[in-house]
Amino acid sequence: MSDSTRSGAVVAAPDAARPSRESRHALELLDTAVSAMGGEMRSGQHEMVRQVSEAIHSGDHLLVQAGTGTGKSLAYLVPLIAHAMDSDRPSVVSTATLALQAQIVGRDLPRLLDAVRPALARPVDVALLKGRSNYVCLHKTGGGFPEEDAPDTLFSLGEDAAPHPAPAAGAGGVASALGREVVRLREWAEETETGDRDDLVPGVSDRAWRQVSVSSMECLGAARCPVAQECFSEKARAAAADADIIITNHAMLAISAFEGLAVLPEYDVVVIDEAHELHDRVTGAVSGQLSAAMVSTAATGLRRHASVATTALDSAASAFEAASELVSSGLLAGGLPDDLERTLAQVRDAARAALSDTKTDGKSEADADGGRQMARSRVTLVFDLAERILAASDAKEVVWASRPSSFTPGSGYSPADESAPATLNVAPLSVAGRLREGLFEDHTVILTSATLAIGSEFGPVAGSLGLSGPGAPAWTGVDVGSPFDYPRQGVLYVAKDLPKPERGTSDAQLEELLVLLKASRGGALGLFSSKRAAEEAAEALRPKVDFEILCQGESSLNALVTQFAEEQDTCLFGTMSLWQGVDVPGESCRLVVIDRIPFPRPDDPLMTARTRDVARNGGNGFMSVSATHAAVRLAQGAGRLIRATGDRGVVAVLDSRLATARYGGFLRAALPPFWATTDRATVTGILERISGR
Repeated sequence: MSDSTRSGAVVAAPDAARPSRESRHALELLDTAVSAMGGEMRSGQHEMVRQVSEAIHSGDHLLVQAGTGTGKSLAYLVPLIAHAMDSDRPSVVSTATLALQAQIVGRDLPRLLDAVRPALARPVDVALLKGRSNYVCLHKTGGGFPEEDAPDTLFSLGEDAAPHPAPAAGAGGVASALGREVVRLREWAEETETGDRDDLVPGVSDRAWRQVSVSSMECLGAARCPVAQECFSEKARAAAADADIIITNHAMLAISAFEGLAVLPEYDVVVIDEAHELHDRVTGAVSGQLSAAMVSTAATGLRRHASVATTALDSAASAFEAASELVSSGLLAGGLPDDLERTLAQVRDAARAALSDTKTDGKSEADADGGRQMARSRVTLVFDLAERILAASDAKEVVWASRPSSFTPGSGYSPADESAPATLNVAPLSVAGRLREGLFEDHTVILTSATLAIGSEFGPVAGSLGLSGPGAPAWTGVDVGSPFDYPRQGVLYVAKDLPKPERGTSDAQLEELLVLLKASRGGALGLFSSKRAAEEAAEALRPKVDFEILCQGESSLNALVTQFAEEQDTCLFGTMSLWQGVDVPGESCRLVVIDRIPFPRPDDPLMTARTRDVARNGGNGFMSVSATHAAVRLAQGAGRLIRATGDRGVVAVLDSRLATARYGGFLRAALPPFWATTDRATVTGILERISGR
């Protein structure tokens, strides 16, 4: 049931009759684990364990597609445990989401290790490692840093910080709610064993967390911090250095590969779960934003905490603001306008001078001054970004200007104010080369996901990660299949007769969606291309049905998904976080509706630049960038339907292009092999039978 490729060419799978010693050991552990946990071997699980073990043994990279329900976490953890018995270096497991990270550390690995302990020569040590800003800073809670007063959006929280939902403010208002959160955080800091933000229940707002955490740039470092021995982040790093298996995330992996920073210990093998997300997560982790407000805030911090004159930096901020008001939003394909380039150089030079003026000798008390370090870190970031944007063209990076749109309750979204100062954004044109050098060159890499191949082709995803072209390392792609009978369990319906989607949600789409919802009697997960489309659909359809329609943003995502799962006829409408993060087996999710093919926005500057670059080099930019992006996202969305062997339902795509466009076959090839139809009467009849009407 396997399909293997090496550098894009189909080859036979390795001979199962001659497994390596490592492979035999891992398969024995798998049998032990399945027996001890009282489960059954899942389809494809045995093959995946063998393939991962052989890849670790040979050192060749492996792309393994494992359908939903395969139990892929177990299938790669078992070989890593077997490998730990003989290796003097740790292995790394990298995930895209905090949810999977928590699942592996809190559930999967502990159960597995308990099951196989009698068969192991020694215990296996596991460590969870996140970016520094995810841990409470004891020096900051002890008064070593000033209270955070910069707007949350100006400076990054750190290597892998992810936004957390902000609790609602109490009757006392935002200020008093923030104060209560900070008091609770300081009390928690005295009793927590990990200092990990995700161990804090209930959570707090990002603004409150900023009062008790520092980024990697703001950190004083173990040599200078007076509480370094008690530091939660340092303890996590020390534990990782001694561990057999380290659980981390794609952002940390990106920082290690791109920046060459020692955020991870030396490792030999890395398993990248949710690997379909790696390209975008790496891009996000190494992208940057610079605004005039950031420069002004950095100057203010210097005056307040370093007691130095900031006349040059203030002047540069004003000049940069004036120039950024004149630049149009969008891709700066022709380079920086002259005024913008000149003022950006002024910012860079002023920031460099300010850093020189505040440099310490490494021995003075100022070296342990948190406020001074925080101020310098912000100026350093401004300097680095200004220099990077100025050198973007030579470094094959993309620069674009952006301004946020605004949202008014009851009125919807308003276009961005083009007279406002723009923020400059910079990102790599491609992450492939750097990933090849920083990740694939010195490690054995196993990438796994339910959606890595389009049809039987791993090439598009492999190429985006640096595994194609001259000098690319050898790799094997294997599809171990799925335990689900997709043609019998699911139906793919494409509304072929609908007009081509335009901006927003059309009346024809809403009419089609209403027919499907009524036939299904609810139980629908609506996956929309934008927040506005989800809200418009929910508002339009609620008066016309007798079941509840929830919409993302009305409560926390976890609360909405829980209600959707528990109430059989309730519907849930939302955007991209629902396309990949919802696991609701059973009758509560019997209809998945996708409003349109999830192509990148046509005005997405980075995607536009990448598409043009492919075309300049003789390729098909649309197929290589936009269509490949859409195919993987479409497969992820459709994958929400069948989550267990007893599930039945319909995936309905309200975008006729999936049936009529020339690229439709390419996109459909990425989907599970559902039984397909374009006939509305047929699909409504199926939905009525499924819903018990």
